[in-house]
Formats: sequence, C-alpha cells, structure tokens
Amino acid sequence: MKHLNKFFVVALIFVGMTAYSQDNNNPWAISFGANAVDTKVAADLEFSERTSELFNVKDHWNILPSVSYVTVSKNVGNNFSIGLTGSVNKITKFVTKVEGTQNTHMVTNPGDLGYYGADLIVKYSFMEMLKSKTLDPYLHLGGGYTWMGDASAGTTNFGPGLNIWFAENVGLTLQSTFKNSYEDSRVPNVDLGDHFQHFVGITFKFGGKDTDNDGIYDKDDSCPEVAGLKELNGCPDTDADGITDADDACPEIAGLKELNGCPDADGDGITDADDACPEVKGSKMMKGCPDTDGDGVADNLDKCPTVTGPKANNGCPWTDTDGDGIADKDDKCPKVKGTVANNGCPEEEVSQETMEKLNEYAKTILFDSGRSSFQQKTHSVLLSITGILKEYPNTNFSIEGHTDSDGSEASNQTLSENRAAAVKDYLVENGISATRLTSAGFGESNPKDTNKTRAGKANNRRVEVKLVK
Repeated sequence: MKHLNKFFVVALIFVGMTAYSQDNNNPWAISFGANAVDTKVAADLEFSERTSELFNVKDHWNILPSVSYVTVSKNVGNNFSIGLTGSVNKITKFVTKVEGTQNTHMVTNPGDLGYYGADLIVKYSFMEMLKSKTLDPYLHLGGGYTWMGDASAGTTNFGPGLNIWFAENVGLTLQSTFKNSYEDSRVPNVDLGDHFQHFVGITFKFGGKDTDNDGIYDKDDSCPEVAGLKELNGCPDTDADGITDADDACPEIAGLKELNGCPDADGDGITDADDACPEVKGSKMMKGCPDTDGDGVADNLDKCPTVTGPKANNGCPWTDTDGDGIADKDDKCPKVKGTVANNGCPEEEVSQETMEKLNEYAKTILFDSGRSSFQQKTHSVLLSITGILKEYPNTNFSIEGHTDSDGSEASNQTLSENRAAAVKDYLVENGISATRLTSAGFGESNPKDTNKTRAGKANNRRVEVKLVK
C-alpha cells in the first residue's frame, strides 16, 4: 500500500509540473511562517467528526513557535500556480485509535516526534472571478511525502486557502491542508496516519520584469524601454496632452487628439505649424487665414482686406481715375471719362465735312506708276491728312487702296494693299498711333468710275480714308 501511495504522489507531481507553463507579472512567490499539525481530527472515522474539533488548538494542535515552513511557487497561467512546500514540526500530541471501536486516545508527548514534509501544491485562485484586488481565495491539490518520527508515507493533499494582499507584492496567507496517508492503523513511529496541517505566513511575489522602472510590467507595457504612464500603457507623454509621444506629431507641445497631438491656438482646425495665421481663425482654403472681403485673397496678403479686389492687384480693386467703369490699366484715356467701345476714351464726333475733306486730300495722293512709292508733290498732302487725324486722337481710321483694271487682277490686288500700307506707314512715322490705323487693299474690285476711259481709270486709282467706329 505504501509503495502504491508513493507512486501516486510521484505521478501527481509529474502531471502538475508538465501541465502548465510560465505566465504573467510577478510569476514567482515565496511564503514562510508557522505551521500546525492536528492528528486528532484525522483519527476519527467519520469526516463530520474530524471537522468538529478542527480548531481545538489547545488539546491536539502541534505548533512549532518559529518559522517552520517555506513554499516556493510559480504562477503558470489561467489562475493556476504550482509550488513546493517544505515544513518542519515537533509532534507532542498524537491521537491513536482504539482497535475495534471509534474511540480515540490522546498520547501526550509520544517521544517528541520529529515532523518533516515535502509537498507539491497546485492551486487554483478565485481572485479574478471575484474581481478583487485584496482577497484571493483558492483551492489546492497536491501530494508529497511526510516523515513523523520513524514513520513516513506518501500523501495526497487538498484543502482551501486564502491570500490577503496588503500590497501588490505582499500578503498574508492562511491555508488548511488535509493529508491522506492511506494508512490503516495509527501507531507512533510505525504509522503516519491521516492528519491536518495548517499554515499561516507572509507571501512575497516577485519576478516581474519592468525594464524602464515605470511601475508597469513589460508584458503590459507598450513602451517597455521608455518610462511612461499607466493610463497610456506605459508609454511617455512629454507634453501631457493624453497622446503618447509615438503617436504625437508634436510631442513637446500639448495639442489635440484630432490633430495628432498638435496645437491649434485659434481653433480653426489647422495646426499652428501649418497655419499662416495661427492666432486668427481662418479657413483651410486660405491656409488658416481669414478672408474678410471674400475675394479669395487672405487678409494677411490682401492690401485691401475689407474691399473686394482681384488677386492680381493684391486684393484691391483696380483704380478707375475717371470713373468711367474702365480700370486705368485698360483705359486709353484714364483721366477722361469715356466709353468701353472706345477703350475708355470719349467718343469723338468726326463730322461728315471732315471726312469729305480727308478724302479730297486722299484723292490727290499720287504714286509712282505701278509702284507704292509717293511722288514728291504728294508729301504736302500727306502732312495735311496727318494734321487732321491729330485733331481726333481717340478716333480710329482705315486706309483703303484701289486700282483701275489695267494689269492682272492679282497684281492690282497686291499694288492696292501696298499703297494703302504706304500711306499708313507715313502717318505713323509722322505721329499717328499705329493702334488707331488699319490698312486694306481692294484692287480693281470696287471701281468708282468706268475703266474704259482715261478719266474713269484715274478716278478708280485712289486712296480712301474711312472712319472706324
């Protein structure tokens, strides 16, 4: 029977050591304190009788008044831990059983029997279930080997326990263990016998790794090598804006979460670093600056921030000195009110009499035969025409050339164009703006007279001046 018990205990230890793996923070714990061995309750046959005098300390508890047990254990995950307990005691109160009866007899000081125990303990904690940070009740199961005087045996063990944590790593441990030795008789120095062993001690947890010493274990620390804050899972927040430095685009300046930790002093949704006007609320289109007049030019760049104006003029309206609705830049007469049709200049009334006078002069313009060069006596006529045109500086004119039918139609067309251009060039060279003049040739296509007589041909070879409106 004893050999069977020993095999069972060894098997239990092997299963316990291979069934679990390493786990969480402070996986290691050491407990030490005093233990008490109670042989009285274990001697009775009925379990109800065994528990009736469980706390009869005076009559049959064996207590060694010193540190008499040590347990080293390791948290292995899923609320389980596994450990090894070594204990010593001195048995001065031993309860024997009277053969054939259920009566018991206490033997006081049966020779000061030495008591030694080596036990494996597997615990299951209910602390997580209770969601408590202080009370840690547990159940335990295990096995081991116990020596009491000259007797020894393997035992299977089970019972309840309670840790009361004063701090994260320090607590008071209370535990009761029933040791079943499977012995049929109870004789000091011969049989071990079933019994209770009670423990009270202090437990210290250790082994948790905290590389950056911020009080947050590495396994729970998102930044295990840099000291940080518990509320940020161990990561630092230099500017204390509630955003970890790793996720903070502005880690040294407190800012807003929606702007990745960067500040926005004017509250316009644009970070100060990207805001051209960080102290004045603006729009994203204006790079954080306001546009008071709504002309598309930000106030900080608008030289007329309260008056609408084009960007090309720095946000200011174009100047219109004469108030004719035409900006000075487009007004040919910026100081005189005019019309759009005449480029900002006043419409000049050129009389019919003036036009007739111009064309009377034009009729006398003489060219060298078949050419576009002027005859000498024509220069005085051209100067007279120039003088009249200067009287109307805001009026545009067209110079038109015509020929008779002598020669080919193509050559006549070219000749008419060249003669009209020659007149225009002369006028420009003598002070008439080229923008006021155009020239065109019509060849023999628009005769004024017959081409069958010399006089008619002379009338058809002409230059005309037309008013352009």
